[in-house]
Amino acid sequence: MDVQQVFHMTGGVGETSYANNSSLQKKASDMVKHITLETIQELYLTTTPKTLCLADLGCSSGQNTLSIIQSIVDKIEGTCCKTLRKPAPEFRVYLNDLPTNDFNTIFKALPDFYKGLRRGRSYGGPSVYVAGYPGTFYGRLFPDKCLHFIYSSYSLHWLSRVPPALYDEQGRSINKSNIYISESSPPQVTQAYFSQFQEDFPLFLRSRSKELISGGQMVLILLGRRGPNHVDRGNAFLWELLSRSFAILVSQGEIEQEKLDSYEVHFYAPSKDELEDEVRREGSFKVDRFEMFEIESDVEHGLSYGMTVAMTVRAIQESMICHHFGEGVLDNLFEHYGRLVDEEMAMQEIKPITFVVVLRNL
Repeated sequence: MDVQQVFHMTGGVGETSYANNSSLQKKASDMVKHITLETIQELYLTTTPKTLCLADLGCSSGQNTLSIIQSIVDKIEGTCCKTLRKPAPEFRVYLNDLPTNDFNTIFKALPDFYKGLRRGRSYGGPSVYVAGYPGTFYGRLFPDKCLHFIYSSYSLHWLSRVPPALYDEQGRSINKSNIYISESSPPQVTQAYFSQFQEDFPLFLRSRSKELISGGQMVLILLGRRGPNHVDRGNAFLWELLSRSFAILVSQGEIEQEKLDSYEVHFYAPSKDELEDEVRREGSFKVDRFEMFEIESDVEHGLSYGMTVAMTVRAIQESMICHHFGEGVLDNLFEHYGRLVDEEMAMQEIKPITFVVVLRNL
């Protein structure tokens, strides 16, 4: 499966769209918004550019990306007023995601976004220029030294591809009945995912180092794990429950076992040590800040926590699942998934963790 041609969040603004099922990601972004704003404020005061260039890598569709941009613009304008640095800079904002991303939903929201920026500002509002920038961030996207700041939320745990080492010489998966690292996975599965991470993350760092100015900064928000054990009751366990949901469909004859055996996700939850080791090894960036946090398992819009998670994961995985299994499995699959998450939460809490990492270009 060519990830770059298939993978995208569910577009539009319908019931199962990412735009309507990304409240957990928004909650995480808001929890660490003070870190994002403190970072870009410091960067602005240090560099004082006339034009502040920033990129959101993995912007997806919906309001989340425009919300953080508005917060950044408000923060810099407020900083300019307090420090009597006038006029405020122009803002060039580059929204990046894979070419299959629903950029149109973002573009349709721009008139309201610009209207919101003008509201309450007698001078007509700041100059903010937004552009779509399709392409994979595992490689170069922008010209040399053209960016001051990079933001990426809930994107870097996605690998550039399903690790090829998960398949033997005949093209059969060595991780049968599992879609990610599980207790029943052979050790080669863990190594395959880790090796792909070791290939992808340094490539991301090298590419961004060339595109950022010296001293430019990145705020990266991504899923991770607490320690060396890849199988914990966090992000890995949520994939385990999705595997069990697929197994129920197999037992009911809705999908074939062979289809399930050949499906793997292109995801990796690194540990803090693994991330810091790769930053150190690659050598282009310095870690300014590194924090771990959990999102509270609140009920969203009247849905149980399990169904909120199910709708979120569906909005993320729908494109890949449809491509491999067909659209007809989606409703039953995620009904089972939401129920399994709720049942597990009733017995013992599931605690997926998120990292926020601030890196400075050397």
